[in-house]
Amino acid sequence: MRHFPIFLDLAGRVALVVGDGPIAERKALALRESHAEIRLRARFDPADLEGCAIAIGADAPIADLQALSDAAQARGIPVNVVDKPQLCSFITPAMIDRDPLTIAISSGGAAPVLARLLRAKIEAVIPPAFGRLAAMAERFKARIRERLPDLAQRRRVLEDLFTGTAADLVFAGQEQAAEAVFEQALAGHVPSGGMVYLVGAGPGAADLMTMRAQRLLGEADVIVHDRLIGDAVLDMARRDADRIYVGKVRAHHCVVQEDINGLLVRLAQEGRKVVRLKGGDPFVFGRGGEEAEALHAAGIAFEVVPGVTAALACAAQAKIPLTHREAGRSVTFITGHTKEGRLDVDFETLVAIGGTLAVYMGIVSLPQLRDGLFAHGMDRAMPAMLIERGGSPRQRELRGTLDTLVAQAASWSQSGPTLVLIGASVARGIALRDIGTSSGALADA
Repeated sequence: MRHFPIFLDLAGRVALVVGDGPIAERKALALRESHAEIRLRARFDPADLEGCAIAIGADAPIADLQALSDAAQARGIPVNVVDKPQLCSFITPAMIDRDPLTIAISSGGAAPVLARLLRAKIEAVIPPAFGRLAAMAERFKARIRERLPDLAQRRRVLEDLFTGTAADLVFAGQEQAAEAVFEQALAGHVPSGGMVYLVGAGPGAADLMTMRAQRLLGEADVIVHDRLIGDAVLDMARRDADRIYVGKVRAHHCVVQEDINGLLVRLAQEGRKVVRLKGGDPFVFGRGGEEAEALHAAGIAFEVVPGVTAALACAAQAKIPLTHREAGRSVTFITGHTKEGRLDVDFETLVAIGGTLAVYMGIVSLPQLRDGLFAHGMDRAMPAMLIERGGSPRQRELRGTLDTLVAQAASWSQSGPTLVLIGASVARGIALRDIGTSSGALADA
């Protein structure tokens, strides 16, 4: 180890920054965030070192930077000159700020770009909520030490709090509930109850999941997942996590919704961290609302983690703008599921609104959809398209009008989940696709 890592308390102390440019400004800003009193100078004057606790140089003539380094080191003041390691008595690391937690990464000046790249990787897996968790622990620190004087016992309780329900609640934004768990720990009881995360897996591509969803998959004790969740997504889970399949196919449910609700409640009551993994977004035709209601009624803590919903993923891969100033100023999401054989939709309002219409699970009821829209005045030439397995490498597209889609859908479909898009923006998307990349080669029409 070439450099000894240390964190300086600069609150209320003077920090000298020499330089006149963006780098010097950034250094001054970082020092202000440490509550230092900033002395910012364009050129170096030895008198400016009087009373300083630290000195940094950047964006200044080399003669000034050399003089700053010599004078500071002669007085025993820590000095850093940006990109001039030979003039430094200390180096500044790449930092991850999760106040009051701070993570510093240094290559000892050998490869600062590599240190920054590592910072980005670490930052992606350490959410800002860790700072809130640390701040909460600080608020309870004195009381926990008083209540639990034995160090080993105190460490065990804190480890339970930092890895259990309290941490889950902080990460879910439920800090009052987390404080209640800390209070229970002070009374000698750490709750054993689990937590459920209703997580949107997006359209199927693992790299379209949110970072929060990826992190939770790696932490979950059990994963309850649907049919549309692919292996690439499930492979991100802990190897020892239990996986429970509750998939649904149109008109055939492997597990009925009420049983899924009960399963989530039971698993959480067993003290397990449960990820309920759904394709797309849990609250967009994913029955996440029903599961949330069941969890709330049972007193189970839960968090909803949004995902990229099918309409967004399908349109993006097909290069179709769901809204466009010249082709559609609104977008409406509806489901194509029928009720007692009838598509229960307000066709008159849909036609009046205009814009882009995104119909989830609409291929079976496509004839009813067409007839209802045309009966209420939609132009029969309105552009439309089917997108099967949208947002995945297997996305397929069929373009035309509602009449041509109805005629071709049965022979074209490969029984994958299909979205119907209707509106002038569909034609606008063809123009964008023509000037885009060759990824549109996946289309069938």
